[in-house]
Amino acid sequence: MTTTSRPRLGFAVGYDPSASVGDMAALMARAEARGFDTGFFSETFYTNRDSVSAVAAFATATSRIALGTTQVVRLRSPLVMAQTAASLDELSGGRFVLVVGACTDKHAARNGLPPQAPGVVLREYVECVRRLLTGAQVTFRGRYVSLDGVGLNWTPARADIPIWIAAASPLGLRIAGEIADGVLLDAGTSPEYSANALAIARQARRAAGLDWAGFTVAQLVNTSIEETKAAALEAVRWEVASKFKYPSTARGKVLVGEPNISPDAPAELSSIYAEKGLDALLAAIPDGYVEALTAAGPVPEVRRRLERYRAAGVDLPLVRAATARQVDRLLGAVEELTGPAGEARDVR
Repeated sequence: MTTTSRPRLGFAVGYDPSASVGDMAALMARAEARGFDTGFFSETFYTNRDSVSAVAAFATATSRIALGTTQVVRLRSPLVMAQTAASLDELSGGRFVLVVGACTDKHAARNGLPPQAPGVVLREYVECVRRLLTGAQVTFRGRYVSLDGVGLNWTPARADIPIWIAAASPLGLRIAGEIADGVLLDAGTSPEYSANALAIARQARRAAGLDWAGFTVAQLVNTSIEETKAAALEAVRWEVASKFKYPSTARGKVLVGEPNISPDAPAELSSIYAEKGLDALLAAIPDGYVEALTAAGPVPEVRRRLERYRAAGVDLPLVRAATARQVDRLLGAVEELTGPAGEARDVR
């Protein structure tokens, strides 16, 4: 039997501090009506709206699309994280995806927490949350996480809620490949980065004796749609600049294998930001960085960029508009970005 399907495409929000939870829920309803497959919320380092209230609102505003969100470990206990995931999955009728991210030293300092080994904590959280979602009483003795016969007081609707790992370092990518159901690749990166990142995750998954089939690869893609490429690139420049405010952010991209960023750039550009401020950083960002690390231009150009991410191994691009005024155009472009019906494929 031959059927047709269009490539999957997700709609991402969470970075606009002016957008209320109600505003974003209305956008998710429109994204569902337009044919997007997934609605995604980024619970950001910059402390905009929180994921629980946002996804709860999205769940009541929609009925079909999958709903995912990032949550940083240590900011909620494993028990609360499992409780939240099970509740949001119940509210959405089994459409929730939990995307966990490591608590870096930067996150810890911002939240008044002592530093801990991020990779160790991440592994312990994933194991505990998975066990808690079965409805069992869990006892666990880890390096950082300790549970003593605790569990949810009801049986979750799904014990197998997908858990992806938001990975932005070689270690995070290896952990995702070894223990997760999928990986979320970082925004502000190129298709070449995606291919190199997935090579790390794939090798780790193979070494763990796990099949790559069924492992979901999602990626946040900074997207800017304008009538001209020059205008689109200028509109998304701030997104690229945000990745260079702290040297660790861009340095991680280089370590993973981002070929479009000079190894010296993380330190140089973050120093400009620290010494001279945001305007100076924006002026210092090379135009080539803005083009290489985003999907920007008229709709046909953005479609070609998304196809390059898919060719690199991304199953689910999560497009996020660069400015609020671009949202309507992005929501209306789903068929142009994926094709009216996609390519025929054999499913025998």
